[in-house]
Amino acid sequence: MEVYRKEFYIGLSLAVSSSVFIGASFILKKKGLLRLASKGSTRAGQGGYAYLKEWLWWAGLISMGAGEAANFAAYAFAPATLVTPLGALSVLVSAVLSSYFLNERLNVHGKIGCLLCIIGSTVMVIHAPQEEEVSSLSAMAEKLKDPGFIVYAVSVVGSSLVLMFAVAPRYGQKNVLVYILICSVIGSLSVSCVKGLGIGIKELFAGIAVLKQPLFWVLIVCLVICITIQISYLNKALDIFNTSIVTPIYYVFFTTSVMACSAILFKEWLKMTTDGALGTISGFLTIIIGIFLLHAFKDITFTWDSLPQFLKKSPQGLPWGHQSYTAVPNHDLQANEESKQHGDVNANRDWTKSTI
Repeated sequence: MEVYRKEFYIGLSLAVSSSVFIGASFILKKKGLLRLASKGSTRAGQGGYAYLKEWLWWAGLISMGAGEAANFAAYAFAPATLVTPLGALSVLVSAVLSSYFLNERLNVHGKIGCLLCIIGSTVMVIHAPQEEEVSSLSAMAEKLKDPGFIVYAVSVVGSSLVLMFAVAPRYGQKNVLVYILICSVIGSLSVSCVKGLGIGIKELFAGIAVLKQPLFWVLIVCLVICITIQISYLNKALDIFNTSIVTPIYYVFFTTSVMACSAILFKEWLKMTTDGALGTISGFLTIIIGIFLLHAFKDITFTWDSLPQFLKKSPQGLPWGHQSYTAVPNHDLQANEESKQHGDVNANRDWTKSTI
């Protein structure tokens, strides 16, 4: 038990450091893509690969590689139900850094969302399963033969092919969910590959001849394919859409996919108590609420300094004020007034022509 707790904290530390590296990688990649766009290069969202010549993009890729390596190692020491939810910290890192380096302002709602992400992650860590579900590569092979996981894997591959070749060409540049769904469902398979390889590497250091097992090499090939697809479509999403939109939505869908895959493959929920399962679910829902606050209200210019004005101004009919508070100017009224003025001018011109 003491040995496992040591491994548990190693996995926890690696997962946190992974979130820091991955969160920073989004900012570095976005900075590189913005620099290319300012130079007039063909954008990644339009099928261009000019970002391969941009050092900032490579710095972001290296940072993401370091984060994924730490994440890779974390899966070898701790359950996926613990490691994956801690990816919410990458949303926090990305949101804070984007406000400093990309001028993407983080308002009060965003700050509250970041706090909820931290609270939700903490709750999920507390209620994570406290025992390892798979300890050897041979046990992993038996898990992969489970009919439930085979059905899940076939469904993921089939839906991904439909999204990549039928949906993405038509709707990918209009709807952020298309590219993110591809990354997320493929990512759930890549996590399973990472988990198996992590266990295999642990056995390799223990002196077991895992290199002679075909499953080890199959997992490597599958992992390379999955990561290649994820990087390609994540670049397209980052190039077209705002980082503050891509990062949280990607986290929600990716984490949900990984938890579903983990539940089917490792059956971690069967070993958890009712309190632990409820705690995990409530923690994840708290994270989703925090993600929603980060995304849905990101354009509202509401700060702590404007709070006194909001309290003083209230809707008509309330005892403490007679003016309504609006955070954003009503552009529709301005447009109506302008159209009315143009209409009056055109009417005067018609009257002048008729009199002449």
